[in-house]
Amino acid sequence: MSDAHLTQLATADFPPFRPGSVWLVGAGPGGPGLLTLLAFHALGQADVIVHDALVSSEILALAPAHIERIPAGKRGGKPSPKQADISIRLIELARQGKRVLRLKGGDPFMFGRGGEEAGELVRAGIPFRIVPGISSGLGGLAYAGLPITHRDTNQTVLFLTGHDETGAVPSAIDWHSVARAAPVIVMFMAVKHLPTIAAQLLAAGREQAEELTVVSNTAQPIQSVHETTLGAAIEPLELPTPAIVVLGPVARYRGRLDWYVEEARRHVFG
Repeated sequence: MSDAHLTQLATADFPPFRPGSVWLVGAGPGGPGLLTLLAFHALGQADVIVHDALVSSEILALAPAHIERIPAGKRGGKPSPKQADISIRLIELARQGKRVLRLKGGDPFMFGRGGEEAGELVRAGIPFRIVPGISSGLGGLAYAGLPITHRDTNQTVLFLTGHDETGAVPSAIDWHSVARAAPVIVMFMAVKHLPTIAAQLLAAGREQAEELTVVSNTAQPIQSVHETTLGAAIEPLELPTPAIVVLGPVARYRGRLDWYVEEARRHVFG
């Protein structure tokens, strides 16, 4: 970034990050280049950053070194802070008069529990701002050459999460309705339970030969893509996480649209 661009960014009319407030900010799908300008502004203004495990070290490095960083990552199968404890910490820090940046992977309101945290802030009387981020289920898939809609294949798309608050497959999902709802289904946090999910979708009428694509570590130099079928996914897959699973015909465009080749991967900033 040139000095002129940095000057413009520094003098832009961003909203003030006031002491005693919390900003719930989406960090995007991976590469620092996919941060919004408002998220970048917040990184420089915060007193403390409470960040998810999915937020990359490259993104955290964009904040000045003196800003306190508090990890609040929730990763399946590993010791993690409880959601209630995270919300309590945000409130405590704000009541200390700090500018609290709650930095979340992707978008705070896209399976990011941002609505829950914002609700707790409302109940505690803490001022807050929501800064949307690029969801891995949208922009992240573009880095794998996967358009989630294409007028030749689908005019609808369905998003779902692969586990509930207990870590199990969500029991409230009507799989027969899901199977019929859209040609393309995008699944967050679904790798662990993919065999169960695949079996449910097959039982609900989806075809065994349907294309299924798993994109791990989206928009990062270590991104990897695994292509298989729904029928094959009933067997456990040993794949890197975090990952996004895409079921449906848009997989056919990857051969032409897979632009994130090795040359692009070397540019870590997106």
